[in-house]
Amino acid sequence: MLQGHLNIETAMPIEAGENPDALFDLGVLFASGRGAPVDLIAAHKWFNLAALKGRTDAIAYRRELAELMSADEIAVAQREARAWISSH
Repeated sequence: MLQGHLNIETAMPIEAGENPDALFDLGVLFASGRGAPVDLIAAHKWFNLAALKGRTDAIAYRRELAELMSADEIAVAQREARAWISSH
């Protein structure tokens, strides 16, 4: 069990872009608030990226989050996903 806090921005031991499971795990982390504050925009972004990389169960999680988010929040999450793709 993790004791302490993870810095999500710097603590990525593998290239997440090559591993849909790592992207999915980041979505779970931000959606659940375990180890990081709940951030639905970030969770949606990571589930979206995981789905694009073939993690089909991420689609349902992304859809569930979208029901809790405003259209503006979803748009931000999608922009962040596109930005992440273009930088990786």
